[in-house]
Amino acid sequence: MSVVCLSSLGRCSTVAFRSSTGMVAVRYAQTAAATAPQPRVKKFQVYRWDPDTVGDKPRMQTFEIDLNTCGPMVLDALIKIKNEMDGTLTFRRSCREGICGSCAMNINGGNTLACLNKIDTNTSKATKIYPLPHMYVVKDLVPDMSNFYAQYKSIEPYLKKKDETNEGKEQYPQTVEDRQKLDGLYECILCACCSTSCPSYWWNGDKYLGPAVLMQAYRWMIDSRDEFTEERLSKLQDPFSLYRCHTIMNCTKTCPKVTSV
Repeated sequence: MSVVCLSSLGRCSTVAFRSSTGMVAVRYAQTAAATAPQPRVKKFQVYRWDPDTVGDKPRMQTFEIDLNTCGPMVLDALIKIKNEMDGTLTFRRSCREGICGSCAMNINGGNTLACLNKIDTNTSKATKIYPLPHMYVVKDLVPDMSNFYAQYKSIEPYLKKKDETNEGKEQYPQTVEDRQKLDGLYECILCACCSTSCPSYWWNGDKYLGPAVLMQAYRWMIDSRDEFTEERLSKLQDPFSLYRCHTIMNCTKTCPKVTSV
């Protein structure tokens, strides 16, 4: 036996059974059906290439994700694809907070960090994901950073003193004003978004140091504690290391940390 009870507003009805458990189950089912969100399926077109697979050629692979079951960032989508759809998808990631720079890639035509780039919720438009441009690709979304790191190493990015007898035995004080000169420089996380967005770096990447490394060189030149400013400057006095910069300014537009690059 059952009784049909209508609400005073006439918006819904509840079937009450003698069993209280049955009544709760019916109410739960009605609530779940009423609150279930409509699927928001979005396409992600991801660059794929595996050098270990004979005959494999670069291509775009499409994945579909319900945004209701995914985090808000592009990195969340990539992790979901790897965990639930295709475990062979390869990309770098670590901190997920815009600190390490590992997940730098090209998303919808712009270099950025996947962990800081929000998914475009317009489901009619696919999100296109590529590795950083004009770099050799190791696999899928993983660029070869060897040349970039070698250039960074070449500027000797550390404090240098001409008298090293007291190295490790004393501190090197710095005024507040001198310390403030480093603001906008030390925040660089070496993600290479700026350098790989620079046409001059595309054309002369083997000789031109690029915006990221040049900014790091400048960071040590103006450090009041460093004693090798002139030597650092002299190392840049050739036609390519510094002077291939043509102030195109793509670097400034794409920096995810908004540094003084």
